Formats: sequence, structure tokens, C-alpha cells
Amino acid sequence: MPCTSSEELKQIMMKAKEYTKFGKVADYIPALHKADPDELSVAISYPDGNCLSAGDVKMKISLQSISKVLALALALMDQGEDHVFSKVGYEPTGDPFNSIVKLEISKPSKPLNPMINAGALAVTHMIKGESVQERFNRLLDFIRKLAGNPAISYCEDVAASEHETAHLNRALCYFMKQHGIINEDVERFIYLYTKQCAIEMNCLDLARIGLVFAFDGAEPLTKEQIIPVSVARICKTFMVTCGMYNASGEFAVRVGIPAKSCVSGGIMGAVPNRFGIGIFGAALDNKGNSIAGVKILEMLSKQYDLSMF
Repeated sequence: MPCTSSEELKQIMMKAKEYTKFGKVADYIPALHKADPDELSVAISYPDGNCLSAGDVKMKISLQSISKVLALALALMDQGEDHVFSKVGYEPTGDPFNSIVKLEISKPSKPLNPMINAGALAVTHMIKGESVQERFNRLLDFIRKLAGNPAISYCEDVAASEHETAHLNRALCYFMKQHGIINEDVERFIYLYTKQCAIEMNCLDLARIGLVFAFDGAEPLTKEQIIPVSVARICKTFMVTCGMYNASGEFAVRVGIPAKSCVSGGIMGAVPNRFGIGIFGAALDNKGNSIAGVKILEMLSKQYDLSMF
């Protein structure tokens, strides 16, 4: 068991916190630019119900790109693997997460993977429901169940801020609509996607969800299989290959666990068959990952031999 106490975890966090001065908060979504770059917190959730934490772990952050993993799990459960991957590919990309380049040059013209914005939009489009609100409610209820927290909701300010600035995502949707990947009203759909990204939770919730993925979709205490094993494994594979933006390869070498980051500074980690990790540190590196959060994971992995490779 890594870290025998919260004090030990706090010492690791404080060492990592020295790196926050080298990062900066996301500025392309106005609501995220308000975050304090010096904030840092971490929680580790164990299968026996114990949780170690350091920092202000009750501070809420919006899920942003971490929601892509959770939407993928629900879409796979709704539509099945064959249908989902007829619309979205499996392969990592060296391009920025919001790039349109590969959509234009790939044949057939579909997103390379579910973790880039185009792929995430295509995946969310596949979530079942008679209306945008029903689809959002189904996703929110699913996330609440994963975290074991029925109080999880979304931040209206973040959703509104994202909706006002989602011009590139709109462009991606219209391009995919032209090629038959998306077949619904784009404006209504963007409303769904921006609310998805604005779902908020704290590090304790993130760690709990990471724990479920660490145990192949099962809640260790209750033994309930929330996500089918095959779906959880697909999600974890994408977390390894694409979960840390363009730094996923380096992260696999230095840390070696399935993880997904987001531009609000969150990281959700799943150490297979051991525990889940939730981190928040708003200061980002030049790849869009929490600069101090990555350092925490590097130190934990090195000190406690966490790599799955």
C-alpha cells in the first residue's frame, strides 16, 4: 500500500507543489481562468474503503476531458463496441486534442480516437435518450453511481462559458455531420456536450471513480459490476494510449498507469487491482496536464513501483 498515512502523502504533495510556478491555468475557457494556480490536492481510494488525502480535496473542479472516459463507457454500454468503433477509431494522434487536421485527411473521415475532441463529440452523440436533457441526465446518473455520490451536479457558469466559446467544437460537429458521424442538430448537441464537460466533483470522487476502473468496472466494497469488464478494459486502454494528451507516451514510461487528465487541472488514475487516484492542480504544463499533478504521480510510481509495465 503506497503511503501509510495522509501525512506521508502530504509530504509528496508539497514536493510536487514546487512545480506549480512553472505552469499556468487554462485561459481559453474564461471560467477556468479564475482558478488559483497554487492549488493542489490529491486523494487515494483503496478497495477496503479507506482513503488517504492531502490538500483541499473537497474543492470541486469541472471534469472537462475526464468526462470523455465516462461518456465512452456509457456509449459502449448503450451501443456496443462494433457500433461505437464504426464511428470512432482506436489510434493515438500526435496532434493537439482539438485539431481538425486528421478528420480532413483520414479515409474514412472519422475521429482517430475517443479522447480527442472530435472523438469525444462523436461518442457523446451515441449516448441514448429521447432528448438532450434525458441523455445528460443518464450520463450524470451514471457518473454519480461510479463515484458513489448522488450529490454530483454540474457548474452552470462553466457550462455557459464553454458554450459561448465552443466555436471549434461546433466546427468539428458540422464537419462530422457532413460525413455522417453525427446526425443531430449541432446547437442542441453542443449544449449537451458543454454540460457534460461542466460536471464537477472533488478529488475524493475522482479517486472513487478511478478505483472502479482499477477493478475492471466493479465497486470493490459492494462487488457490484457497474461497468462490464470488457468496457472498463477498453476505457483503461485509451487512458494509457491517449489519456494524457500528447504526453501519453512519456507518462506511460514515467508513471505507467491508466490515467486521464483535463484542462481544469484534474487527473483520474487507476492502478490496476490496487487503488484509484484523484488529483487537482490547476497549473498546467505545455501539453495541458496538471504540472504538479503529474509530478505527484511520478513520485508515487517511482517510490511504490506502480507501473503496470
